[in-house]
Amino acid sequence: MTAALRPAPTGAEMAAHPEIPDRPGQGPSGHIPVLARELVDLIGPQPGETVIDCTFGAGGHARLVAERIGPEGTLIAIDRDPVARARFQEFQSLDLCRTAFITEEFSLALKSLQNEGIRASALYMDLGMSSLQVDAAERGFSYSHDAPLDMRMDPRQSLTAEVILNTWSAQQLARMLRELGEEKYSVGISRQIVARRPLESTSDLVDAIKAGMPAAARFGSGHPARRSFQALRIAVNGEMEAIDAALPIAWDTLETGGRMAVISFHSLEDRRIKRFFNDLATGCTCPPELPVCVCGHEPEAEILTRKPISADDDEIGVNPRARSARLRGAIKVSAGEEAR
Repeated sequence: MTAALRPAPTGAEMAAHPEIPDRPGQGPSGHIPVLARELVDLIGPQPGETVIDCTFGAGGHARLVAERIGPEGTLIAIDRDPVARARFQEFQSLDLCRTAFITEEFSLALKSLQNEGIRASALYMDLGMSSLQVDAAERGFSYSHDAPLDMRMDPRQSLTAEVILNTWSAQQLARMLRELGEEKYSVGISRQIVARRPLESTSDLVDAIKAGMPAAARFGSGHPARRSFQALRIAVNGEMEAIDAALPIAWDTLETGGRMAVISFHSLEDRRIKRFFNDLATGCTCPPELPVCVCGHEPEAEILTRKPISADDDEIGVNPRARSARLRGAIKVSAGEEAR
């Protein structure tokens, strides 16, 4: 494993940490995670279990999980953003459980853990941006601040938003905006981006987006740049490819009886999660006219959320980011055809 486990101290030693926040689900830095109680109740971590947090962020979900698994449990945290390591160190100082941290894109980190023979009783993902990224204006994730066109979750990678905007063709840009942002004005926006090159800041991009939309569309619900910024962020970070790669590896990393939960924030993510769990939960795939099953396919999963869990009005009032969150989960009932 990339990081060594740190044992938790006794209960008396844990009581010496008054910095643990009072708000349920709140991370060590005051961050309030989305659907925190719902996620933890869904995966049901038990004392002494090993749990993998694939998207550590500010550690809000991790704190609740750590409280459940206790000093004998192990929480392995993953985040591709090196900034999250500082928040992990805050979380680790609470000494709630044994811990380890891996700075890597989650599909690669999970594969490394699997190769080392590590299996988890529960695993979860909180997709999309973390508050650490949105709140750091200089990283260019937000259309509300003038900043460089960066948008990298992992600052070690070379591809940035500026590279995409200033080198891709109008056709490539339009396809990205349409497929990853579901932006209906993708053609007009892409033409404006190309015409205004070189773009150097998020303000330049917002101006190009507005110029590429009909006047009436600029004053609709939400910021006119929201969908385009989403599409560009997803493209820069290869988010859809990372999710597609990580889901089967994450499932294979679970023990039989293990629980997996995923929080998504837009339809592109949610459709993938729903399809993935549904495919695992499908039994016999033989044509209905056959008198007996010949495919031998048995369900690997039992779906825990027939409909996705959404935030209630109280949570949305405190944390508006929760408005678009959707939580899905499943339990692993068999290891499938391969020995895993």
